[in-house]
Amino acid sequence: MKFQRLYADSAGDSRWQDVRVDMTERVFAPPVQAIEISEPETAKQMMFLRLRAGWNEPIHPTPVPQKPISVAGRVHVTASDGEARDMGLSDVWHMEDCHGKGHQAQVTSTEDFEAVIIQLE
Repeated sequence: MKFQRLYADSAGDSRWQDVRVDMTERVFAPPVQAIEISEPETAKQMMFLRLRAGWNEPIHPTPVPQKPISVAGRVHVTASDGEARDMGLSDVWHMEDCHGKGHQAQVTSTEDFEAVIIQLE
């Protein structure tokens, strides 16, 4: 498994990075047999997000480190260094560009973009 990381470098530019999720096999829910699972991350809260079709925002940093998980629609997210990624159904990315220039996002699907957001701080 992997997710995409959007972070701010020391100059304040947002950049993308592909991150591989390390998983190990272990018993998670006894008596069920061992499964492959990652190490846990502490989360502060969870919420649902909807961006209406056609929505287009100005560049901004993310308010807190968070992981959106796409459940409907598509969004085009451009880091301040110019690299862009398209996020759609079941894509996960870790947003941590909390300072600097930030990123820009635009809904590119004809349907609304919907996501579950897990805030980490």
